[in-house]
Amino acid sequence: MSSQNIYILGIESSCDDTAASVMLNGKILSNIVASQSIHEAYGGVVPELASRAHQQNIVPVVHEALRRANIDKAQLNAIAFTRGPGLMGSLLVGTSFAKSLAYGLDIPLIGVNHMSAHILAHFIDEDGYNKPPFPFLAMTISGGHTQIVKVNNYFDMEVIGETIDDAVGEAFDKSGKLLGLGYPAGPEIDKRAKLGNPKRFKFTKPNVEGLNFSFSGLKTAILYFIQKETQSNPNFIEENLNDICASIQYTIIGILIDKLKLATKHTGIKHIAIGGGVSANSGIRQALKDGEAKFGWTTYVPKFEFTTDNAAMIAIVGYLKYLEGNFDGNDLVASSRLKI
Repeated sequence: MSSQNIYILGIESSCDDTAASVMLNGKILSNIVASQSIHEAYGGVVPELASRAHQQNIVPVVHEALRRANIDKAQLNAIAFTRGPGLMGSLLVGTSFAKSLAYGLDIPLIGVNHMSAHILAHFIDEDGYNKPPFPFLAMTISGGHTQIVKVNNYFDMEVIGETIDDAVGEAFDKSGKLLGLGYPAGPEIDKRAKLGNPKRFKFTKPNVEGLNFSFSGLKTAILYFIQKETQSNPNFIEENLNDICASIQYTIIGILIDKLKLATKHTGIKHIAIGGGVSANSGIRQALKDGEAKFGWTTYVPKFEFTTDNAAMIAIVGYLKYLEGNFDGNDLVASSRLKI
């Protein structure tokens, strides 16, 4: 089956990015993302506005993905789409569109787990990129998720640690909101952290047993710290912004790296791959690289465009499932809380 040319259209609509990608035999021909700036005014994603924007964006985004890939929709072998987890209204737009197009073209439909796709993005064929060998540990870090997953093969994954409350991306965004930064705050904190002293302010790391994470206590600690300091000095944030950002980022990275160290100890696996939007953070990338020298890890960090929500990662899962003949019926439904 793999000797023929297999074209997969991937569609991603789990949150506030409408994305489409065309893949040929594991290689990306196009990867289009339409982001929704409308949520910036609200400091977070508004589900109702997100689903409406997806409805406006999905046809032009898919059209552009096909155009850039220089193929006709009649050449497609299958359509892969994000089934979940995510915002229900957003997922329904992508699910309905994918079902209709697959039905109209009379080609297979392939539902994809968004979290598995972040992990399998490492298997997109990219010149010069070494793919992780099985088994490996994957850390998926995003606005909605924080997980450590033991990956035995493409379709055998086991979550061995996850957040018991808030996700790491939320910790960045809420901290940024307290500091008066825009949404999303992660990139701005990262930028300012490079200019600040990461050890200037100390925040206590949450004490969570095993491989699970918690970020709600850290968010509260940062809130109280800011309130206390600004009471005695109203200009405290302005005068110390870079150091505050550096200290917050240093603490968050420390939490992630501590859990990874524990996971490698528990499993004996030293191949570590990261994914999800927060893995674009330069401090996290550097800490992983440092782990290679310190702890004997081999780390795998995908290109920026494959870390945030994108359709290339959906397409690669679609391709791998296509090779197995693993297709779904038109009765498949979206699921906002889909597990790996």
